[in-house]
Amino acid sequence: MNFLAGLCFCFSLVWGDHASEIPERHLYEFQVTNGIAEKVAPRFPRQVPYASRREIRPLVTDFTVKSTIISRYAFTAVSCTMVNRAAEAKEVVFQMQIPAAAFVSNFTMIIGGRTYHSEVTWRKKTGENSILDYDKVVGDGGENGMETFNASAIIPGKNKGVFLLKYEELLQRRLGVYEHAVSVRPMQLVGNLLVEVNILETSGITFLEVLPLQNKQKSKNMNATTAPPSTVINQTENFARITFKPNVLQQAKIIQNGILGDFVVRYDVRRELSVGDIQVLNGYFVHYFAPTDLPPLPKNVVFVIDTSASMVGTKIRQTKEALFTILRDLRPDDHFNIIGFSNRIKVWQPNELVKVTSNNIRDAKKFIFGLSPTGGTNINGGIQVASDLLNHYLANNGKHEKSVSLIIFLTDGRPTDGEIESSRILGNTKNAIQEKFCLFSIGIGNDVDFHLLEKLSLENCGMMRRISEDEDAALQLKGFYDEIGTPLLSDIRISYPENSVEYITQNMFYNYFNGSEIVVAGKLVNQSSDILHVEIKASNSNKYVILEADIKIDGAGQNEITGSEIFEDSKEYRNHIERLWGYLTFKELLTGWHKSDSDVQKEAITRKASKLAVKYNFVTPFTLLEVKDHGFQADFPKEESTSLYTEGIGQKLLTLQGKKVTQGSPSELISKNKQSISTTSADGDPHFVVDFPLSKLTVCFNIDGEPGHILRLVSDHKNSGVTVNGELIGAPAPPNGHKKQRTYFSRITIIINKPRRIYIEVTPAKVILDGRDRLILTCDKSATVKNDELMVSISAQSNVTITIQGTISFVILVHRYKNPAPFQRNHLGFYISNSKGLSNNSHGLLGQFLYNEVKVSNVTMRTTGQTKRPFSNVVNMLKVRNRSIPVIRKQRKLYNGLHQVDCWFAKNNAEKLIDGVYEDYLVSHLFDCGNDLITNEI
Repeated sequence: MNFLAGLCFCFSLVWGDHASEIPERHLYEFQVTNGIAEKVAPRFPRQVPYASRREIRPLVTDFTVKSTIISRYAFTAVSCTMVNRAAEAKEVVFQMQIPAAAFVSNFTMIIGGRTYHSEVTWRKKTGENSILDYDKVVGDGGENGMETFNASAIIPGKNKGVFLLKYEELLQRRLGVYEHAVSVRPMQLVGNLLVEVNILETSGITFLEVLPLQNKQKSKNMNATTAPPSTVINQTENFARITFKPNVLQQAKIIQNGILGDFVVRYDVRRELSVGDIQVLNGYFVHYFAPTDLPPLPKNVVFVIDTSASMVGTKIRQTKEALFTILRDLRPDDHFNIIGFSNRIKVWQPNELVKVTSNNIRDAKKFIFGLSPTGGTNINGGIQVASDLLNHYLANNGKHEKSVSLIIFLTDGRPTDGEIESSRILGNTKNAIQEKFCLFSIGIGNDVDFHLLEKLSLENCGMMRRISEDEDAALQLKGFYDEIGTPLLSDIRISYPENSVEYITQNMFYNYFNGSEIVVAGKLVNQSSDILHVEIKASNSNKYVILEADIKIDGAGQNEITGSEIFEDSKEYRNHIERLWGYLTFKELLTGWHKSDSDVQKEAITRKASKLAVKYNFVTPFTLLEVKDHGFQADFPKEESTSLYTEGIGQKLLTLQGKKVTQGSPSELISKNKQSISTTSADGDPHFVVDFPLSKLTVCFNIDGEPGHILRLVSDHKNSGVTVNGELIGAPAPPNGHKKQRTYFSRITIIINKPRRIYIEVTPAKVILDGRDRLILTCDKSATVKNDELMVSISAQSNVTITIQGTISFVILVHRYKNPAPFQRNHLGFYISNSKGLSNNSHGLLGQFLYNEVKVSNVTMRTTGQTKRPFSNVVNMLKVRNRSIPVIRKQRKLYNGLHQVDCWFAKNNAEKLIDGVYEDYLVSHLFDCGNDLITNEI
């Protein structure tokens, strides 16, 4: 198969948890193999001023998103036009965040006037590696529920490219509303920007609102409480059109880098109070069932909370906050218990579930408050103990009451203690639960085995939610509980006469929660019939509920839909119920594929799912998105497939690369760094050491910050243009130590503003360079990358040397552990090797001392002892910047413990030694290089 020469498509779906970082990090991404930089994916500059970005990349002249929602089923079409104003060809990237629950249904490019269509075809082989990751199998993908679709191409000089993307999804009802989010992140200010959302609901729209733009970046509208500026809403009883068309000035008032955020529309519909709403079109039907005004079912709930060492800090604090709020929402008829698990299992009330009373809630809060992160992660043990509690309770009480039993399981890591084999954990859980109750799992952060959590929930009638680790984690946890906190029905079965319908989707459900919705779709056997009989059986409290009705299925309903102006000539719109049926059917096949342990059964599901996906042009784990032969040959690596395809919901899509890109010759890339390292540094807990060569003295101090604090180490923004920040990570203190916790540097960033802006981020695993291009260098291999302004040299698994303009050098030591103890963390040490290029006005915890002289002198202090008799005491006083500080003599180990230095130690977080107090050196984010901190300037 041939491709356009030089054309490179990169498809990937990136989790929105890391959503807080994704919009900022879209630069070219490289990896280094044997010292050679190799381009792997295109990305845009991070936080580069608009004027600079305009010079180095093509201009987005048009960004249009139009969504049409018909009976909760949403069709979204995106159009983006980019103009290459340069004389030479340039590579561009089109990027769009789409809902994780959506299926891409079409992608087309028009490059230099030539059109390139895609087509969904059957994937010949489907295995574990080609199926989407479990972390988003159900498709909500977490609170934000967004993934990132990328496509890149080379646009000829003085020409343009148009990218057209379509995707579809069934909106889920949560907490009483449907929510439709459109990502508006063109990455620059756009002359013609339009978002249009059309909603057609024949049952009637009862509630409609447009939220402020949702964006984790700090924008000028962070505190907005109303719809974004330029939003216009036109609404009738059954139809609404919402448009968002900000001009360039309005966009700039929101945020200047073009990452406006998510444009979110929420609405709800009028509903029938009996058997629900049934809609029919072209022989297919969809049945929506969302009863209200029912008394809640009692809950039997066990909260199983990860208390391993990795939960230390923000995670455990936010989990506790959410649990305190959740406990207040439990009802008097509910029963509950709480389990904390690490390598040990702690049960609040052994062997029983207790009734909700004020005293029990008070005692439960005390237990939660006392949970302290330590040890490993025994996932299997936590679930087994919770299952035993519920089984024991149901055996003694379940026969006398109708209730809903739940395990709410929260973890931030992978199994490291007890049973760690995923297949055995799954088998043990299934055997313990035996379909008597449901398991709802929550993964917090980025280190979770979402594959395992998703399957645990799928196999035990629950669902999994991925929670991002940010300031809203407690709110996200509470929001997830709210969705499942009010069960109204259990054991629901929806039936239709066998001779009336066929190919119906799931019609048996364990529970129905208030504010959600049950959706069943199918095909009518006799399309001429005008009546469909519906029977619903369910349990509510101590009652057995049976609802029956004959639903009239002909008449004005479907005629109204097919006659609507918004249908235009779209075949998809005119068959939206059939496509909704295909969407639901495929999701169920996918769930069945994951739950199955039989290769034969998986193969049968694969064939059926592939056929369905090809029919409806859904990009899924079973299909390929293929570009047909246009008579041009692209230079693709031989080892790669010549089909462009995506991996469907929840998995980063395969990237087909163009030519491998190198930066300079191998001899330039690989070099030995022989620079000496000074003792001016911040390493370890962290321990700060400052060398004063003019005074022939060394001074040291500690900073006891908090995990998550970002410290300004060097600040010379206005002069040399260099800023260095370091982020702290927490760890438990070693046993029998005097400290409650330790902190280390987990990330160090260097921002260079002159002659052009470059961002460098160092972690124990990799080095990321953001400039005109994006380089990712692994710390496991030696490599050197340099240009006239900058050189970055990595000594494998040892250190990273960064040299700026030949006059400033920093060395970052990499501390990594093969088998870390609970109190150990992979971390970094920062050393100033050459400060010649930094100005006299440099500041920061280390930078303020670079051009100072100090002196230590003995001072006799007269004090009064216990006998109240005065006596003399000789104190060593350090004089720096007209301040005198008492110091004592200490020794510090440097350079991975290979060198020892004698120093004068200042106590109390360097009080009086540093300008101000250490809190003055805290910054808001790693790439903060502002001048709002204290400086040496007059």
